[in-house]
Amino acid sequence: MLMFRFARAARVALMACALGGALLVAGCDKDAPAFKNVDITGNKQFGTDFSLPDSNGKMRTLADFKGQVVVLFFGYTHCPDVCPTTLAELSQALQELGPEAAKRVQVLFVTVDPARDTPALMGQYTSAFNPSFIGLRPADEAQLAKITKDFRVYYAKVPGQTPDNYTMDHTAASYVFDPEGRLRLFARDGQGPALWVHDLKLLLG
Repeated sequence: MLMFRFARAARVALMACALGGALLVAGCDKDAPAFKNVDITGNKQFGTDFSLPDSNGKMRTLADFKGQVVVLFFGYTHCPDVCPTTLAELSQALQELGPEAAKRVQVLFVTVDPARDTPALMGQYTSAFNPSFIGLRPADEAQLAKITKDFRVYYAKVPGQTPDNYTMDHTAASYVFDPEGRLRLFARDGQGPALWVHDLKLLLG
């Protein structure tokens, strides 16, 4: 338990440092949009691209979604609360944006638990929230380690009563790219649809 608390404290401190740098960068531009989420425009501490297979085995990169706002969300299908809540909020936000604007937003759900999250399960899970959502599943530990390192995402298995009955402790946040493919926002999960609608409208112009 002590080690688990230490790990949680360590990742909170790491993210605080990263976001502190992001705020300094954003604060230099007086004309920056008034985002509700954390503006990390120009911050060099996070990844700028990804390459992961979707639920159909097709490799996906940021270039596939040029012209769209991309929400890169980390979680897992067995998540009991934050993950389904955030996906439901994103789906509601797209509905509030309207069909034309919603077509210009792509939500990508990256699993940190590929051992249980099979391609078929990923496809079923994401489409249950919104048919446009795409699940991305690292094919091996190397891919998972790279994507989580690039975006400073913490994840760790929390043992349950049986080997298959475990949860995943993970960074509860999303990363948002603008239509030009630039990383712009760090968005906390479980914030409600209103903040998403506000910031997505700004990014869509």
